Amino acid sequence: MIYLESSSTDPAFNLALEQFVFEQMDRRQEYFMLWQNANTVVVGKNQNTFAEVNQRAAEARGVRVVRRLSGGGAVYHDLGNLNFTFIMDAENAGDLDIRLFCQPIAELLRSLGVPAEVNGRNDITIEGRKFSGNSQYLRQGRIMHHGTLMFQSDLSVVAEVLDVSADKFQSKAAKSVRSRVTNIAPYLPEGFTLAEFKARLLKYILKKDEVTPYVFSSEELAAVEQIKKERYSQWEWNYGSSPAYRVQKHRRFEGCGRIDVCMNTENGTITDLQFFGDYFGVADSAELAELLKGTALERESLAARISGLQIGQYFHGLAAADFLDLLLQSE
Repeated sequence: MIYLESSSTDPAFNLALEQFVFEQMDRRQEYFMLWQNANTVVVGKNQNTFAEVNQRAAEARGVRVVRRLSGGGAVYHDLGNLNFTFIMDAENAGDLDIRLFCQPIAELLRSLGVPAEVNGRNDITIEGRKFSGNSQYLRQGRIMHHGTLMFQSDLSVVAEVLDVSADKFQSKAAKSVRSRVTNIAPYLPEGFTLAEFKARLLKYILKKDEVTPYVFSSEELAAVEQIKKERYSQWEWNYGSSPAYRVQKHRRFEGCGRIDVCMNTENGTITDLQFFGDYFGVADSAELAELLKGTALERESLAARISGLQIGQYFHGLAAADFLDLLLQSE
């Protein structure tokens, strides 16, 4: 496994670097990357940025907002947080397996005396409090798994800049958010630094005492900068725009996550449709939305249109019947 390390704390550059490694570097190799972002909210591919981020608070705090390639929910990064990424071929993988890459992190922490556990769809927790959110991107037999490790992040900023959905937490108050997240540092011996934790993590994952990071060529860095310019620095990617919708529905499904449906209809037929949420999927839900346009908003027609599709590929963990119920539920 080749070790990659970013010296940049620019979120647009770091997400572009991940994409470059995923798409353009030697597929015969496996990669492990560590990186950090300065004061950033990273939103999932399927999320409505305006609904997830308190823009006024983000601007006041100097927090940047960038969208990633993978699904899942919004996460906060600062220099008290360490991000990790695995990139490798997974030719036989037809779906996401987030726990597989979370287990080594939890095992390392347990070896250090920290009672870490892999919980829920994509979290690693300590005593029920989340310190690591994880997500995956799977395309053409290649997988990218990335996650956060809040070592000593400013939890007050997390509560301030993320508009936490009421169906996920009992309260939107900062106290409610902080009660459900934690840092790693308080569970380690006093004086245990982020640099020491990073060194332990590298040794545990790569099984080597000394690790030399890969050196990117000027041509490779130029390609990363191009990806950054064309995608991650663009407002259209990070925020995007959508028409006004007359019908809006949302529901949280156990094992899947929250799905928001924004829809326009005319004479009982879907004319515009868009999905948002913190769900995962190996297929693009925007393609499913496009397929459903022009379909009558009734069960038989919708069922016929999605016949032969695996809805779980678009919304991981969701059954077709539940998807139809969501589209047809009363507002």
